[in-house]
Amino acid sequence: MADEKPIPTPAGPGAPAKPQKPEKPGKVKEKEKPEEPEKKAPRGPKKLEGVKEDFRYIVRMANTDLDGTRAAAYSLTAVSGVGIRVAEAVADLAGVSRTERLGNLSDAQTDKIAEVLGNLGELSPHWVVNRPKDWETGLDMHVFGADVEIRRRDDINRMKMIRSYKGVRHEQGQKVRGQRTRSNGRTGLTVGVIKKTAIAAAKAKAADEGGKKEEKKAEKKEEKKEEKKEEKKE
Repeated sequence: MADEKPIPTPAGPGAPAKPQKPEKPGKVKEKEKPEEPEKKAPRGPKKLEGVKEDFRYIVRMANTDLDGTRAAAYSLTAVSGVGIRVAEAVADLAGVSRTERLGNLSDAQTDKIAEVLGNLGELSPHWVVNRPKDWETGLDMHVFGADVEIRRRDDINRMKMIRSYKGVRHEQGQKVRGQRTRSNGRTGLTVGVIKKTAIAAAKAKAADEGGKKEEKKAEKKEEKKEEKKEEKKE
C-alpha cells in the first residue's frame, strides 16, 4: 500500500491560562510624561518712539509719581486737584507742548510746570481755580496734592465749630446739600418704608377700637344705673 498520510487528530482542550497576578501598587509603571514646551522668556517693555536718551519713565512732582510715557497734560491729571482743563492751562502757561511726553521734558521745564501750578491763582482768572477768595487770605488759590484733603477737613471742622447748618448736618452724618432723605440716605434701625395708606389704616383701626371701648363703658354705666333703681324699688 502506498504511504498513508497520518490523519490529524483533533486538538484537545488547551491547558487553562494562568491567572494574571495583580500588580502591586508600589510597582506601578509610571507613564512617560510628555515633554513640556520650553517657556518663553518674558518680553521686556516696548521701546517707545521719539524718546530721548535721558528719558524719565517716572517724574516726581507735587509729592506724586507721574507717568513719563504719557502726554504732559494727561500725566498732570494724576495730581489730586488737577483736572484736564487745569493741566492744559498749566502746560500752556509754562510754554510746554500739551502732547509732548512728560519724560522727554528737561528738569528746567518740569520745574517751570511746578512753579506755574503753585502760582496758578495769580496767573489765571478766578473761575479756573478751585478755591477763589480764600476765607483766611482773601486770595484766589488753587489747592492741589495733599492740601486738598487738609483744606476740606479744616473747612468741615470750622463749620462744626460755628454750629452752621452744614456743620450740624456733618455731625449728624446726614446729607448736607438739601437732598431728600425720605427714601435715600436712611440711617438708624428703620426697616422698609411706611406708606400713607398703611398709616391711615392704622389710625382708622385705632379709632374703631377706641369707639368700641367707649360703647362698652356706656353700656356698663347704664347697667349699674338700672341695678341701683331696682335696689331702691325693693
